[in-house]
Amino acid sequence: MRQPNRRYSEADFERFVPEHHSGNRSDFERDRARVIHSSGLRKLAAKTQVLSPTAGIDFARNRLTHSLEVAQIGRELAAALGLDRDLVDAACLTHDLGHPPFGHNGERALADWASDAGGFEGNAQTLRILTRLEAKRFTDEGVSAGLNLTRAALDASCKYPWSLAEASPGSAKFGYYEDDRPVFEWMRRGAPDRIKCIEAQTMDLSDDIAYSVHDFEDAIVSEYIDPLILTSRSGHDSLIADVADWAGGSFTADELSEAYDRLATTKTWLTRWDGSRRDQAKLKNFTSDVIGRFARAAIRATQEAVDRSIVSGYGASIVVPHEIHAEIAVLKGIVAAFVMSSGRRQPTYRKQRELLTELLDALWAAGEQELEPAFVADFRAAQNDHEAQRVIVDQVASLTDQSAISWHRRLCEVPLV
Repeated sequence: MRQPNRRYSEADFERFVPEHHSGNRSDFERDRARVIHSSGLRKLAAKTQVLSPTAGIDFARNRLTHSLEVAQIGRELAAALGLDRDLVDAACLTHDLGHPPFGHNGERALADWASDAGGFEGNAQTLRILTRLEAKRFTDEGVSAGLNLTRAALDASCKYPWSLAEASPGSAKFGYYEDDRPVFEWMRRGAPDRIKCIEAQTMDLSDDIAYSVHDFEDAIVSEYIDPLILTSRSGHDSLIADVADWAGGSFTADELSEAYDRLATTKTWLTRWDGSRRDQAKLKNFTSDVIGRFARAAIRATQEAVDRSIVSGYGASIVVPHEIHAEIAVLKGIVAAFVMSSGRRQPTYRKQRELLTELLDALWAAGEQELEPAFVADFRAAQNDHEAQRVIVDQVASLTDQSAISWHRRLCEVPLV
């Protein structure tokens, strides 16, 4: 077996169910391979990033292409910071496994439906998939241990190392459900409370960079954003106010306006869009330039913040300059204003939430009869209604956008006589 990275301890390489392997792959390479070969990762190809794969726009990113791009950025950050590239890569590939059909909009519908049974959160669902639902190893008692990744890989995939009850007031972000507490506590053994390891921070930054830039690119190509309007500064003050609202008060309007100006003076900033190859190339070069700038700034600031080589785990933190955070927030906020918060999208979002809610209700009424075999076993093993509701949520969350639509058509729509 390849020698493990000396920055990591024996505890980092432990698995919930002990395994013994021969061969040349490292433990983290094995983790990455298990994620790549998982059905959960394949399903991301048919799940919404910003625009649903069912929308008929075949160039837009889906959750799988987004995850691959996050992993590419993560590998480069890891290499520059002295972290294990396969470990960070695996975390990046897993980070969206828990997303349900229709992305964050679907997440909202499932969270509302399960509000009395522990809620729903995509990151908590990711841990559940990795440690329970995507079965590869079992305990001696016959309980699924999921993919049975190393402790370090699981910890690196965890953006929010706390439960719903421990979440900050007003925040819906959390990393595990109560019935997954045993594996969460095993994963976090020896870790400081509520602190993400540096590999998880690297994954989180890679995600921020990727979706701020690529969602902006997709919104231009799909013509939700007209670069001419951005360049002309039509409604600029109103746009900055919308971005500030989206950023949740993390930046002043002046800081966001200055960040906008820095982005708009980038040589590859697009001033028009006609779909020509020249415009396609300029837009692609803008995304490359901005990703590089964001990554280099974070690497430089992180290296300057420590007086030694970057260490693994909790020995250091990723540092992102405030002005870079502001530029990321501007790109996210522009997409939010023109796409997610756009009036033309609201009927679609409402229909998606209604579809999932009706599907959840129909499956709950049907009991085990309409569930896939693995979920039938979980439903039968449920000790109370809350555990049974969690099984229904697990089933719906596992569906792709198209399969959710198909299941709804089969179970909820009244056939014509």
